[in-house]
Amino acid sequence: MQKFVNRKAELETLEKQYNGEASSLVIVYGRRRVGKTALLTEFLQAHRDSLYFLATEESEVQNLNYFKAQVAQFTGNELLRIAAVDWYTVFKTLVEFKTETKKIIVFDEFQYIGQSNSAFPSILQKIWDTMLKDANIMLILCGSLVSLMKSQTLDYGSPLYGRRTAQIKLKQIPFKHYHEFYEGKTDDALLPFYAVTGGVPKYIETFNDYDDIFDAIKENVLNSQSFLYEEPYFLLQKEVSEIGSYFSLIKAIAMGNRKLSDIAANLGVKQTNLTKYLKVLMDLDLVEREVPVTESAPEKSKSGLYRITDNFISFWFKFVYPYRAYLEKGETDYVLTQIKKSFMQNFVSFVYEDVCREKMWELSATGTWDFRFDKVGRYWGAKSKETDIVAIDTLGKNIVLGECKYSVSPKGLSVLHDLQERTEALRQLIGATNVYYVLFSSSGFTQGLLDEAETNDAIHLIK
Repeated sequence: MQKFVNRKAELETLEKQYNGEASSLVIVYGRRRVGKTALLTEFLQAHRDSLYFLATEESEVQNLNYFKAQVAQFTGNELLRIAAVDWYTVFKTLVEFKTETKKIIVFDEFQYIGQSNSAFPSILQKIWDTMLKDANIMLILCGSLVSLMKSQTLDYGSPLYGRRTAQIKLKQIPFKHYHEFYEGKTDDALLPFYAVTGGVPKYIETFNDYDDIFDAIKENVLNSQSFLYEEPYFLLQKEVSEIGSYFSLIKAIAMGNRKLSDIAANLGVKQTNLTKYLKVLMDLDLVEREVPVTESAPEKSKSGLYRITDNFISFWFKFVYPYRAYLEKGETDYVLTQIKKSFMQNFVSFVYEDVCREKMWELSATGTWDFRFDKVGRYWGAKSKETDIVAIDTLGKNIVLGECKYSVSPKGLSVLHDLQERTEALRQLIGATNVYYVLFSSSGFTQGLLDEAETNDAIHLIK
């Protein structure tokens, strides 16, 4: 069982749905191993009149028999266990069974039943409309295959469309909650682990007992007996049919081809041929299209860059996939040596930038500045040098410019001066009146920079 971590907002949503006077239909979905079952388990612990059903990849008939057996046990109706009945009858038995509190019914891995019988969402829609919606019941449909969950429950063409009262797309936990898996480790010590595992609870727990990140990588990623060795295959094979095409696309991005034109050139295909593949990867939260935060119409921007958003997938395609031939021959130490050459500066450093941008929202919420910004991102383009952090308060016309430095030596005044040289160009581009600065450094700051920040309220230094 995965450890439950901070999911306050999601639990509050579930509790709100439970406490409503009417029936509720909640859709919970997200990629595998992200903690959906752990979330539901935590929620159900506070509500005794609940039935949890895990669907399998077997036939619809087999799933009906399993569900029937659980309902028989839940209601104490042993005749149901041996009766030849349909879904409607089983649900009717469940609805008519009296309980002290509202009943909760969870269908985990819901998409498998719809996969074996495409008519099942229609069957459930009829059951909801004619029975469940007036029975003061909470029905939770949960699934890991994102594409199937969307088509069966969320898309306009689904029979269940318009019935849901809430939906939760569970994502990876942010770095600020990463320490909940560990005791006594600083953020600096945790960052290399986060760079590999991201916010996926199952991955984090696999690395939990290690102090050295390279030992953890060797044993849990490079080891052909580990589940992480072929995890990307497992994640994609159930979601897509042309797994080779998706692998080639992700690998191209991992190798630094981020413009659509560069990706197409690397793969030797037309740009238009990539659109559908990129959309699927974005729906799976594996890839995103990033534009400069200054863009007023992001969807129309010609400056878009594609990046892998899943840390483990990014690590695997950058450091494991290219060396599979060596790993298959048992040359693990050689591959680990290659990883060590660039892991910190060419991989962890970029994750550090993501963590710093995430931290900006926390700083804004806790009153670091006397305004709240509405956009945080980075800038690249013709107007100025690339800038790691640009936070914009559109209404107040305030901007915060920042840099993120992941290195072994303290950063000095030159970093601040370099940032200040870009001020006017970015200020005019955004139309801002007031400019502030924030510098992140994993190794701290020189005394000269500390003194400058002490006398200038517009400068914030964060280690």
